[in-house]
Amino acid sequence: MLLNPYYTQQNDTITISAEQASHFAKKECQDFNPIHDPDSKRFCVPGDLLFSLALKEYGVSESMSFTFTNMVGDSIPLNFPAAEGDNIVVTNGQGKSVLEITKSGATSYDLELLESLIKNYVVFSGQNFPTLLMPLMEKHQVMFNPARPLVMYNSMNFELDCLTFTNPLHVELAESKLEVESKRANEFLHFDIYDGDKVIGRGVKTVVVGGLKPYDHDSITAFAENYLANRNAF
Repeated sequence: MLLNPYYTQQNDTITISAEQASHFAKKECQDFNPIHDPDSKRFCVPGDLLFSLALKEYGVSESMSFTFTNMVGDSIPLNFPAAEGDNIVVTNGQGKSVLEITKSGATSYDLELLESLIKNYVVFSGQNFPTLLMPLMEKHQVMFNPARPLVMYNSMNFELDCLTFTNPLHVELAESKLEVESKRANEFLHFDIYDGDKVIGRGVKTVVVGGLKPYDHDSITAFAENYLANRNAF
């Protein structure tokens, strides 16, 4: 499966090394957020990888929500429990929640659906910076600190009208907005899921942007150019 190179499973425990997590972020999501670099002091596993592993484990339901409750570090043991109801809590080796899932409606474990949804959603998700976030920061005249960027995945949810598709899936932005609250902001990325030209689902990704400071075009542009250079060199 698509995800096999990006985690290790022993009995009921899953671990994700910093190298596996970073490679997933860069290769599958085109996400070069420094927090996913193996040598980052604040390293954490990308939320998109946890989301993808949850779909692999629990299938795709007609309605699903995911809330990221704690950061996951290098090779932290994770427990994805058997689904005994519509509410699931993924925990770390200390028993602390790292991902909370709510699902309802019919569920599909079709591998083609799983992989198509994962591939297309994480590419959409990974384009947040600079494509989606930069214009919002400029509009509101705020930005994160380029010396210590803090852009964290908070949650996502989606609803699907059906669990079958006849054309390649793709995910497109429907609306984006930024709500600024003092030194932090909440970013909302509303998206549509398409089967060919037909919308078959919709959802929203929420991101927390921390350490806000007044917008400085030159410094944030330099950061974005360096970010894109790293992406292009990968």
